[in-house]
Amino acid sequence: MSDAESAPPAGRVKRADARRNEKTLLDAAAEAFVAVGVEAPVRDIAARAGVGTATIYRHFPTRADLIIAVYRHQVDGLAQAGPALLAASGSPYAALRQWIDLFVDFLVTKHGLAEVLQSDDSCFDPLHDYFLERLVPVCTELVAAAGRSGEIRPDLGALEIMRGVGGLCVGASGKHGYDARRLVDVLVAGLARP
Repeated sequence: MSDAESAPPAGRVKRADARRNEKTLLDAAAEAFVAVGVEAPVRDIAARAGVGTATIYRHFPTRADLIIAVYRHQVDGLAQAGPALLAASGSPYAALRQWIDLFVDFLVTKHGLAEVLQSDDSCFDPLHDYFLERLVPVCTELVAAAGRSGEIRPDLGALEIMRGVGGLCVGASGKHGYDARRLVDVLVAGLARP
């Protein structure tokens, strides 16, 4: 039987156990990417996930497939966190602060990913658009809610805040006393109305 014959029909939802297994693989790959970079050996990722390397290759035939899947998985997690934080936090501003903290985690743990995303490999081209399409609306809602509550200035735009945070996270290796998280905290504190 060929792979095409054994693959689920287009549009078919994966079983719950298959989704859990894929999430385990993606989380393990993300941990390995943070620890080593996107060139982390597949055998290390497999060991973290508690599976064989063949399982990883069955889900992600190429390293590019794995990198794309990890990136999208993390963007999706960040997108899902926004509404959850808004519902659970004591205030919209508190939710925004928590979400920006998660956003910083996302940005500063992408060892090697920036170089890959800027490579000549066109398979990575759609990832920046995916990032913007998924995260700008979430940040927009958080910023709007905090603005409506009077906790922050109402004229702030989500994209400008995200770009500001991103700019502060560039080069956040911890070398030379540079603490991106501390500077982002100063930026976020500055959003609040006196």
